[in-house]
This record gives sequence, C-alpha cells and structure tokens, in this order.
Amino acid sequence: MPKRVLTGVIVSDKGEKTVVVNVERKVKHPLYGKIIRRSKKYHAHDEANEYKAGETVRIEEIAPISKLKTWKVLDRVNTHVAPERVDVDA
Repeated sequence: MPKRVLTGVIVSDKGEKTVVVNVERKVKHPLYGKIIRRSKKYHAHDEANEYKAGETVRIEEIAPISKLKTWKVLDRVNTHVAPERVDVDA
C-alpha cells in the first residue's frame, strides 16, 4: 500500500526534532455547493531540525514515532520566510 504524501506549511518548529504542518484542502459544501477550505495540523518528524516556520514542505506517512507523530518531513517545496528589512536609499 503506498504511503500518503501531503503538502503543507510549517506553523511551528519549537519542538525538538518536531514540526507542526498545517495542511489545507478544498471541499465542496454538501448542500450549497460552495468550495470551502478545511485545514488540519500534523506533527511531523524533522531529524536534523533543518526546517523553519513559514516553509512549505511535503510530509509522508510513517509508522508511529510517538503519540502524535506519524509523519516525517520529506523535502522543502517552497520557502515563504519573509526577507530581512532592507534599507533603500531613494
């Protein structure tokens, strides 16, 4: 059986070797038909503590590591970290 792979944004990197990834999906409302956003947070294993909050990453389902961690970070998709403030002489 293939492992599930999801894409989401890291919302917390405060845990040791753990990041919290917010995965958002779009679903159709059963009665009104409007497309609405649903999100869920997953705790994922980050062995080297290399991923930071705000980065978009892919996570893969694995065997349980702890009570909450059943995902691991595969790789970085895109970085949305805001750049440092730059002074521009106009």
